[in-house]
Amino acid sequence: MGMTRINYIHKKIFTGIIACVLFSIFIMGCGSASSKLTDVTDEGDGKYSVSYEGVKHNFIVDLPEVSAKAPLVLMLHGYANDAESFRSTVHFENEANENGIAVVYVTGAPNQEDATSATGWNSGIGISTNDDVGFLVELVKFLCKTYDLDSSRVYAVGYSNGAFMCHRLALEANDTFNAVVCVAGMMPESVWENKANTKTAGVFQVTGEKDDVIPQIQNGSNKYAKAPAIEDVMDYYITVNNLKKSDEIEVGRNATLTKYEDSNGKKVWNLFVPGGRHSWPEEEITRIDMNHAIIEFISEAN
Repeated sequence: MGMTRINYIHKKIFTGIIACVLFSIFIMGCGSASSKLTDVTDEGDGKYSVSYEGVKHNFIVDLPEVSAKAPLVLMLHGYANDAESFRSTVHFENEANENGIAVVYVTGAPNQEDATSATGWNSGIGISTNDDVGFLVELVKFLCKTYDLDSSRVYAVGYSNGAFMCHRLALEANDTFNAVVCVAGMMPESVWENKANTKTAGVFQVTGEKDDVIPQIQNGSNKYAKAPAIEDVMDYYITVNNLKKSDEIEVGRNATLTKYEDSNGKKVWNLFVPGGRHSWPEEEITRIDMNHAIIEFISEAN
């Protein structure tokens, strides 16, 4: 093993030790007095449990070599999954950490109104009393203070139910999140009906042509859905933020990435994947490196 590799490992170990010390000091010194989060427990290997309004969640922290003032990305899994399974599937933290980005995978919770429900996010679909918008906003505050992250550069990435939640965050928590990435995400009907004609967070939407969950005008599926067509949702983001089309490029295997922006760095990207279904794009099939595309988006989004 070369000296460069050894030095890198030593730096990672040292960074981890410092992070653990800072985390312990924060918990002992502040506790619930300065946060709505309670029962924060270090379970080892970067894994933690926490409660918010009596609802338990888990999260996994992956820090870059230098975490001070690093941007933060929350990763929100799909329905019936959890932080660990999402992490093991996409491993966004690998490239993100190399680029100086802190990544935290977060586990949702079952709907307290439905004893048969699985872990997920209260995106505005169905009836749930889980205040997931409030929880994620509080978690961001906690993480930024604990690890000295940059609270002015905070993002959320979601897949499926997690992406539905990201659309909600774009409208209801845009003072916390600069931008969101919605992979196979639709806008929940209740959030759409209560939308305001005010600026939102930036949005990167990824839609598969044959996604049978996301209402679309192009395949006629919007005719049978209560939720709005994704084309109308993207038009809303572009209009309400007063964005102009800046580029349209082909990526992967005939996928189209259309970019919109304003002079202040607010961005909306719309990636349409021919033949794509309700799934995270697989690079072997689509030739799209989704993790790299997300990093490119958040590095440009303001």
